[in-house]
Amino acid sequence: MGQPSPHSPALLILAAFSRHADALDWTRQRAIAAWGPLAMESPAFEFRETRYYEATMGKDLRKVFFAFSQPFDPAGLVEVKLETNRWEETYAGTAAHQESRPLNLDPGYLTLGKLVLASTKDFTHRIYLNRGIHAEVTLYYRRRRWQHHEWTFADYRREDYQEFFSRCRDYLHHHPGKEREA
Repeated sequence: MGQPSPHSPALLILAAFSRHADALDWTRQRAIAAWGPLAMESPAFEFRETRYYEATMGKDLRKVFFAFSQPFDPAGLVEVKLETNRWEETYAGTAAHQESRPLNLDPGYLTLGKLVLASTKDFTHRIYLNRGIHAEVTLYYRRRRWQHHEWTFADYRREDYQEFFSRCRDYLHHHPGKEREA
């Protein structure tokens, strides 16, 4: 019989997606206040893989990733997703943007072996966690590079995203947990 063991070291990752630079800045400030300092931040990547979001979010979308330096317990992913959903509602209600959804936030976590994203939507490859939140392994690390699944969103297959995730993985490899708590 296998014995339960602690989770692997993990970094909290937050993808913030908008056409408004002020929405991305607002998210950065709010996230740092909630989860502590950033280990790193990606460039604002141009989102060009689909037009799916244009009806609710507009055109010329950008996505930025924030990785947090504090150790993250993956069991907290449900609370993080529920919190970021509230942030989306708050921003939409207070910002003076014409789009119905001016900000999209997708939290997850990264370990040395995988990138996991939270979702409110169920699907065949997603596992139910709690309180209406599911999770999926979006990417996995094998043979010194990130690999995708058939369900992985097209933008997460991009080399520039994966370069950022590799930098996060290197950070995690050199700062696996307890020494980051000091």
